[in-house]
Amino acid sequence: MKVPVLFFVLCLLAGTASALSLPELSSTPYMGTPDLVYVASSESGQRFQAGDYPVIVLTGSYREMGRQYGALMRPELNEEYAYLIGTLSARGYTQEMARAEGRNITAFYPQRVREIFTGMSETSGLTEEDIAVLYYGAIFQLMAKPPVPVSCSYLAVWGNYTADGSVIASRNWDLDDAVMPFTKWYVLTVYRPTDGSNAVATWSPAGMRPETFMNSRGLFIADDNAGIIDDAPEPRPEFITEFYRFMFDYSDLKALDAGIRGTGPDVGWIVDIAGPDGAYVYEKMTNRTLQRTGDGIVAAANHFIDPSWSLPAPPEHSFSRYNNLLLLSNEAKGSIDAAKMMRIRDVCLENGGAKFCHSLLFGSKYSSNHQVVFIPKTRTLWVNAMDRDWQRIELSPLFDN
Repeated sequence: MKVPVLFFVLCLLAGTASALSLPELSSTPYMGTPDLVYVASSESGQRFQAGDYPVIVLTGSYREMGRQYGALMRPELNEEYAYLIGTLSARGYTQEMARAEGRNITAFYPQRVREIFTGMSETSGLTEEDIAVLYYGAIFQLMAKPPVPVSCSYLAVWGNYTADGSVIASRNWDLDDAVMPFTKWYVLTVYRPTDGSNAVATWSPAGMRPETFMNSRGLFIADDNAGIIDDAPEPRPEFITEFYRFMFDYSDLKALDAGIRGTGPDVGWIVDIAGPDGAYVYEKMTNRTLQRTGDGIVAAANHFIDPSWSLPAPPEHSFSRYNNLLLLSNEAKGSIDAAKMMRIRDVCLENGGAKFCHSLLFGSKYSSNHQVVFIPKTRTLWVNAMDRDWQRIELSPLFDN
């Protein structure tokens, strides 16, 4: 993750009441999604509960979807924001510094994302600047820590690796345990824009920048820290926020490939994608992009694999996680389904896997803050947050209804 120099302070949380309908929790499942229970509505948006996790389904213009988000998640957004700025206020930042940085954050953001922020500010009780600060919550929380040396891994299998040949994609979002408190506020957000764009689902703490996306065409995109220092020579849009554009606009792997190749990142990244027809990893520097795949399997951790980069040997933490994912997959070759993929993903680093389980590294503890398993063909998703259970969610009915 790129860590900007930012300044913050405690801000008072206030706002007007939003138009939120909060009936008693219904025991009636949502149409076609037996794991979802209806909770509340606001305008054209709805909130459900899937096990431990809230699910919000938003419909309309981007501003309207932002309004629904702010209303449906208002308690969590304010609680999460209060926690974030409470930890930062002790560092002596002023209110004006915080909100000024919030204004700077959105300078190069796509208009659609900015419209979502505007809508959220109208119903959440937070200002647009506050929403922008919360969007970078994990990054802000890590400001007091050394630069993040490890972050995330990817594994996708298909063909003769899976029980039925279907693509199964997975990712771990790994960070310093300083970010662990945010696992309390995870939400699956489904955007259903009425402008003809694809429906998009994201998995992240409420209001925080998502790094795991799925869309209604069965495409998946996520990222891994590249383990290199490679800053663009000029200002560029933040690459991870461009994932919104990729998912709203692209409907197949060929178009997504063109979008990724044609977008110069602000820093070096590893980009993971999957769809019903395959899976790929992109090793992106600010001036070059290489794509790789495999014979039924592709994986990534926090180093570039392609030898043409001529980079030094990768750090052990990345090399071992990458190799562990390949080893565990080969042991299960021909029988991997979603359940087995979750078992592979749940093996801790100390036991020969790739999951950080409050693992001691560089003098700090690291964890797989969230995990995802996704089947593009059926749009079936399994999610969890660290120390919490896996939950299945059928995305197709949420995308289509």
